[in-house]
Amino acid sequence: MKYYSYEDFKIDTRSLIDRVKGSNFEALVAVARGGLTLSHAIAEGLDIRQVQSVRTELYDKTLKRDMLNIFDTCQLDGVKKVLVVDDIADSGDTLRAVMEYLEEKYKDIEFASCTLFYKKTSVYEPHFWINEADDWIDFFWERDFL
Repeated sequence: MKYYSYEDFKIDTRSLIDRVKGSNFEALVAVARGGLTLSHAIAEGLDIRQVQSVRTELYDKTLKRDMLNIFDTCQLDGVKKVLVVDDIADSGDTLRAVMEYLEEKYKDIEFASCTLFYKKTSVYEPHFWINEADDWIDFFWERDFL
């Protein structure tokens, strides 16, 4: 298990903002809960006020469930380009399912995805990512506030 600190998060989030900056996203969709902290930081860095979220359930702590559930309350009327934000593409099952779901539901919107971490064994590679992971990542927001 690798601890991921707030200091590393700041550096990597700035790098991620630089990578997506020229893409002119109009809105962010955070994958809750992992993508919430990152999406807030990216929204500030890109000055995007339109921040939505979808909630998924696939993991209980480190135990993977048999089925993924997606709970969506997004209101994306009039938006043409959206960045979907999550903390990690681990197995990739969550992010792939969320992307497929959003692309099917909102056919007129262009979606791209970003994460802080990507595992090469993931079934889905985000459009933008910063770090390759080869271990379980223990994010500061999962540890520091217990």
